[in-house]
Amino acid sequence: MPRPTARVLALLEILQGGGTHTALDLARRLDVDERTVRRYAEHLLDLDVPVESVRGRYGGYRLAPGFRMPPLMLTDEEALAVLLGLVAGHRAGLATASREAAEAAAAKVRRVLPSTLAARLDALFATTDFTAPERETTTPETSVMLRLAAAARQRRPAVIVYTNRGGRRSERTVHPYGIVAHSGRWYVTGPDSVSGELRTFRLDRITQVRLAQGTFTVPDGFRPADVVRASLAGTPWRHEVAIAVQGTADEVHTRLPRGIATVEPHAGHGPDWVLVRLRAQQLDWLPGVLAELGRPFLVEEPAQLRDVISAWTHRVAGCATATTPQEATAAWYGT
Repeated sequence: MPRPTARVLALLEILQGGGTHTALDLARRLDVDERTVRRYAEHLLDLDVPVESVRGRYGGYRLAPGFRMPPLMLTDEEALAVLLGLVAGHRAGLATASREAAEAAAAKVRRVLPSTLAARLDALFATTDFTAPERETTTPETSVMLRLAAAARQRRPAVIVYTNRGGRRSERTVHPYGIVAHSGRWYVTGPDSVSGELRTFRLDRITQVRLAQGTFTVPDGFRPADVVRASLAGTPWRHEVAIAVQGTADEVHTRLPRGIATVEPHAGHGPDWVLVRLRAQQLDWLPGVLAELGRPFLVEEPAQLRDVISAWTHRVAGCATATTPQEATAAWYGT
């Protein structure tokens, strides 16, 4: 049976959800009688929690507006940082919980803010728009993320149950060197007991985690984000693409979308050229990316990419000389 203190805290949690709750409803949810509910409410008042008693047919108990629990003594700037973080995190694909959980957390923060500050923040979010489209998110289980984070922090091996993209399920032991957020997904990277190699696993494909005995050491200079990007760039796709580009590795890296390619020195063309390697399911998006490089390049493979670039260039040139919508449409579609 829960102790009275636990039920008092449970009552506070219910009241934090907002609205007015009848004594009968609270009694049913706490598994006590209505008289005990009144005693719990008085106990919260003794703790300086402003529980209001609402009389009438639809009366009951509620928290006074503007009540701040001690962990949420937020300044205006801090409150904005918390709420903006919840909104921006979901839009950027960095969500670590469901949208419902994030919205519930934001609602709780709003409810404990003074009415003036809450109105100002509501006005800000009601009138704010974003230039970047909202990224689709894949949310891992909260327990999975927290246990892997604990394993990584404590340098403890973690036994995970993982389902690969082919649907095959397996249990393996991983040394979690680090957790990485990338393009709307969360990953953990480290040595894997099954392959014996450094591996990258998507957290949303992990269903169970338990910490194992022992410890491990992370190599000096190990950068989890770099390993994840390289791992994703090496994922098998339909086309293996290799392109020589004039410039240094840093110069080329900054002009490529993050995480799509690896860049390495190109011994065959001298110190001023690098080799860009990537894998792609389709080639039609690559001409625009190569044009954005703003540097000379040579297609080494596949030869099919040369035809794709040539056709793309012809369409762009046709649109550049078109003077009517009909001419532009004909130039692009070859009609």
